[in-house]
Amino acid sequence: MSLTTSDPLLSLRQATKNKINITYASNETPCSSLLNATHIVLGPGLSFPKTIPTRLRKPGITAAPASQDLHTLESVYLAWLLRDAPGAEYMKQARENGLAVGFVSVTERKNVVDWLEGKIAEYERIVSVPTESTTPPGTPPRTSLVLTSPSKAHPPTTSPSKRRYITDSQDAEVVKRIKQSEVELRDRNSVLRGIKPNNFTAVRTASTEKLKKLKEAGKTGAVSSPATPTADPKLQPRKARHIDPIIIISSSPTALINMHNVKRFLQESTFESSQEAKTRAAREGNTRPEDVIPIYRKRVTINSGGKEVESQARYFVVDNVEALAKFGTDAWDRVVCVMTTGQAWQFKPYKWNEPTQLFHHVKGIYVCWSNDPPNTKIKDWNVTELKIDPHRRHVDKSVVAHFWKTLDGWILANKPWLLKG
Repeated sequence: MSLTTSDPLLSLRQATKNKINITYASNETPCSSLLNATHIVLGPGLSFPKTIPTRLRKPGITAAPASQDLHTLESVYLAWLLRDAPGAEYMKQARENGLAVGFVSVTERKNVVDWLEGKIAEYERIVSVPTESTTPPGTPPRTSLVLTSPSKAHPPTTSPSKRRYITDSQDAEVVKRIKQSEVELRDRNSVLRGIKPNNFTAVRTASTEKLKKLKEAGKTGAVSSPATPTADPKLQPRKARHIDPIIIISSSPTALINMHNVKRFLQESTFESSQEAKTRAAREGNTRPEDVIPIYRKRVTINSGGKEVESQARYFVVDNVEALAKFGTDAWDRVVCVMTTGQAWQFKPYKWNEPTQLFHHVKGIYVCWSNDPPNTKIKDWNVTELKIDPHRRHVDKSVVAHFWKTLDGWILANKPWLLKG
């Protein structure tokens, strides 16, 4: 067997230079994946185990290398196969092919590829092939030549051969220490992995103390002295009876949601027509609806200890400013939502009677049937459409859930003090 066919590194070089199709095999059976293969086939009848050591030394090895100090055929082949891949992508694919460690480094890859493709004749990390001596004893030693590909062999000439560079021992030690301190390049996934757990106990403790002081200030009703700067109104403690949000609906006779059916819709997630709601209320002895209707809903929050806490939130629904006035002078501060049918006359008695101004301060909801055509009147209003299906009552639950999710997000961003835990 020739030296080329018995040496996996030279065989790989011959295959890459001659553009031979390189395939994989698993226990002599052709295989399409390098990860699942056991052998790399470098030509007809020329197969090597992919984990066989080659003569390419790993960085930092200066003494006679052991098998674990040499790159495997698989790692050298991957360096050539992924020669055009960016550094991060090259390391990622190397790990995906089972080489978590031991692959050719990014800084070394170019030189290895150039040697495999014959662009350079020698590479200092390649260990020369030992040959059996046929010189009789006592013969003066001859200078050994670096083994190269047969295609690069030159006929003997009378000119003196180029002397091989001998590494200085002190320089080798310095390089070895530098290599030991070398930091391997990392990709965007590995760099995000921390080495110690994050602990936010201090932040949680500080927040708990601040909330405790605010609650105590609210209970004592302490008033700051004239010399004390006025605090942000959003951070001022609010009285318990003044933290229930208020929803205003339209009083129009054609409104889909009115004071007759709003409680069942928002609290029980079931829509019934206004006439059906009136008939049901009459049977129960209620001829007229209340002017202020409380709505209760369950909400799940996460406490400071990370546990889920279920609470019951309360909202008030009115359909006119007279009922709203019952909540006091700060009633408009508690209004979080206005439901509209798209008729501007609804807003005339409001604090903000222009739609664009009104829906800057409260969340606007336009209620309509799901099969209604688009309403051009509301295209410039900052409102969210709430579409109710005329016939399919089983979809009411998802419609109401979407309404509460939208409203909770708006309150959290604009009036967070109205969200009770």
